Amino acid sequence: MIPDYTEGNRLTLLRNGIEYFPALEAAIRGARREVFLETYILADDDSARRITDALVDAAGRGVAVHVLVDGFGSRDLMPEDLGYQLLAAGVRFLVFRPQVQWFHFRRRRLRRMHRKMAVADARVGFVGGINVIDDMHTPGHMPPRFDFAVRVEGPLVAQMQEHVERLWRRVAWMSLQRRWRVRLKLERDYARKGKQRAALVVRDNVRHRSDIEDAYLDAIRGAREEIIIANAYFLPGKRFRHALVDAARRGVRVALLLQGRVEYLLLHYASRALYGTLLDAGVEIHEYHRSFLHAKVAVVDGHWSTVGSSNIDPFSLTLAREANVVVLDRGFAGELRATLQQAFEIGSRVVQKTRWPRRPVSTRLAVWTAYAVVRVLMGVFGYVDKH
Repeated sequence: MIPDYTEGNRLTLLRNGIEYFPALEAAIRGARREVFLETYILADDDSARRITDALVDAAGRGVAVHVLVDGFGSRDLMPEDLGYQLLAAGVRFLVFRPQVQWFHFRRRRLRRMHRKMAVADARVGFVGGINVIDDMHTPGHMPPRFDFAVRVEGPLVAQMQEHVERLWRRVAWMSLQRRWRVRLKLERDYARKGKQRAALVVRDNVRHRSDIEDAYLDAIRGAREEIIIANAYFLPGKRFRHALVDAARRGVRVALLLQGRVEYLLLHYASRALYGTLLDAGVEIHEYHRSFLHAKVAVVDGHWSTVGSSNIDPFSLTLAREANVVVLDRGFAGELRATLQQAFEIGSRVVQKTRWPRRPVSTRLAVWTAYAVVRVLMGVFGYVDKH
């Protein structure tokens, strides 16, 4: 599906929670009628408390506040503590798929709500990869987690409002909280706020099953000069891998900024099973070590860019609800590219093609064992690597 681009938007790139949380808090505190917040993780730390305090204050002054969290990502908050505090303060608080049973190997158990979106008064919105959790949450984590979000004003916010309302209605109905259905019908603001062209691209399990991956592939296949992708969890299917290899072989610079630190052991090693093929094709691989990489962004040919919640792995591309903003604007793309280029230069290490085959036998064994396990799990949960 071709993204539904809208003109006249004003987009602000937000780097890490340092820039994101103050902007989100300001939007919530400035709301007069309605707030929606969707997040995979809602923590109970200093940064998260700033946001929850703003939500509670908004509810106290009569704003209809809706908070939707994922049942797995925010499992530590249920059913007590912060969730009850929000409910007691008048915040409408729902959990997407609250019951997680690991012994039930069913594909639908992994259909999580992984997107991170917020909309205030249908006038300002946020989309990106940043959860409501402190950047320094991980022990020994210095400097802050490397991640991005976008503040949106303009006609695109109307699309964001539509999507957050739709998911809220569905979860409220499934949770038997019909009294919390969306009652306000805020007038959509289609007035131009800037000059940027952008689209909201979502992934779900009905009408938009491959929209985010298709948007990436269209950009990659049309690239003529450069493709830069920064992605935390990188384990693409065949279609995506082949598109990158083809681009590199036709002379496009393809540079990947991937997770260098070990966060999830299985995925850390499994993703490295793809390095050999990519390096042989001329793809640059840079592993980010300065802090934990959580970004899900890309820039193509200096004018196409995307920021969002979707990783390039089977979980994000085939199971989870995700949301990315795709931007056609050289100024925005240039700003994002400059930040990524800085990360290449001062925060990452290049994976050398000549040294990669000479890894210790133990490392190679770990890589291929992890990859085999992931392939088996993909089959158990119904994912077929047909792309």
